Amino acid sequence: MTTKRVKEILSWYASDNPGTLANIARMLNHGRLGGTGRLVILPVDQGFEHGPARSFAKNAAGYDPRYHFELGIEAGCNAYAAPLGFLEAGAAEFAGDIPLILKLNNSDSLVSGSDPCPAVTGSVQDALRLGCAAIGYTIYPGSSARNEMYEHLRELTEEAKACGLAVVVWSYPRGASLSKQGETAIDVVAYAAQIAAQLGAHLIKVKPPTEHIEQAEARKVYESEGIPIASLADRIRHVVQSAFCGRRIVIFSGGAAKGRDEVLAEIRQIAEGGGFGSIVGRNSFQRQKTEGIELLHEIMEIYREHT
Repeated sequence: MTTKRVKEILSWYASDNPGTLANIARMLNHGRLGGTGRLVILPVDQGFEHGPARSFAKNAAGYDPRYHFELGIEAGCNAYAAPLGFLEAGAAEFAGDIPLILKLNNSDSLVSGSDPCPAVTGSVQDALRLGCAAIGYTIYPGSSARNEMYEHLRELTEEAKACGLAVVVWSYPRGASLSKQGETAIDVVAYAAQIAAQLGAHLIKVKPPTEHIEQAEARKVYESEGIPIASLADRIRHVVQSAFCGRRIVIFSGGAAKGRDEVLAEIRQIAEGGGFGSIVGRNSFQRQKTEGIELLHEIMEIYREHT
């Protein structure tokens, strides 16, 4: 039975059809955090984005696409997100065992550039064929190619919603107009969450923001209005507020591989600030399976404590 909290979250998406609402509920109700309104999602697009050795050599079992299905299922994640190839390699074997998110665009690291624009590498029909609950799409606010990405996302979102799928947007500020520090600046990350929400995302994935303020005009407002940003929990709270006053699901990336204590300290701040959850890739699958599952369970327990 759908819990009161999940029903409340679904009420925020009243313009969507029953199929889309069912797929949002499917993710919210699955796994160890099912029914709490919190999510921990396993994303494995790093093989495409960074290359196989950089992604999987630390734990060679990860070269096998089936390993990631098993990790997400055994850990009790709410969903598993990956590009077309990885999902095709296991969707039939693990059909119905975990909600799937098909990542519809990807970049590789063989060509560098200051203004990225990912290629569309999958379709809504692929997502339906593979039994997915949602599509995923990355936008890079700050890139000179951002309008092209926004337009592609609009078309894919329209099609996905018509077919009853949910839409998950990775909103990662990046481009020549931003400094490296600015990619995770509080004003920029909050803006990225707002953009994704305005583009119709049901779930929004952003990076945990730093205290840095990138835009001079934004700095004036943060200072004049006294917006609290000193702690990570404060900044998470502001990012969630920026996504329609918390009426859109905002989850935060786990980022580069780091030590257990550092991961958990960050998760505690995200949970305290009202983040809906985390999407944890390298910090789970680059560990041995037992260790990765233990860490994911610890993360889930922190979120459970804040429900």
